[in-house]
Amino acid sequence: MVGPRVKALRESMDLSLRDLAERSGVSAPMLSQVERGETSPTLQVAERIAQGLELRLSQLLRLDEGGAVSVVRASERRRGPTRGGHRYEILTPPLPGQRAELSLHTLAPGAVTGGPGDPPMHEPGSRETAVVESGSVSLQIDGASHELRAGDCVTFDADLPHHFENPGPDEAVLLAVVSAGLRRS
Repeated sequence: MVGPRVKALRESMDLSLRDLAERSGVSAPMLSQVERGETSPTLQVAERIAQGLELRLSQLLRLDEGGAVSVVRASERRRGPTRGGHRYEILTPPLPGQRAELSLHTLAPGAVTGGPGDPPMHEPGSRETAVVESGSVSLQIDGASHELRAGDCVTFDADLPHHFENPGPDEAVLLAVVSAGLRRS
């Protein structure tokens, strides 16, 4: 059923029916009928809706995916380069249209995130939530420092310049979830 997916994607982009109608060239009443499941769009209309949502038709219809459940085995994690005592792994699968990414970061004593080879700064409107699994870290963001210990969790605007530091004598491990491009209200 494509209707609920169209509605969820439209709302996640903070678009009204009228906004999507302008972007796609599909009338607002037709979009409303599609979203409510009262009609199924033709392939041509679905293609225009996908373009209005900045997706390929295969992404909108989820043809790129192998099913509703994706498992990433520990041995299949995407690993970033190890640099200066910081190593990270992306735990979520690289699915089209995915709006969040979970990563595991390990920091040696004195190591920091955010250097060459690390993932780029997050897109405007991104939010990040990180939980310290073990050790302690210091979040440096927007001129402020926030000390975090095992079990502590922090959420912040990820489009601000930031990095984590491990000031302690032991290795630190943290899990981070980045929600991409969510609009702030």
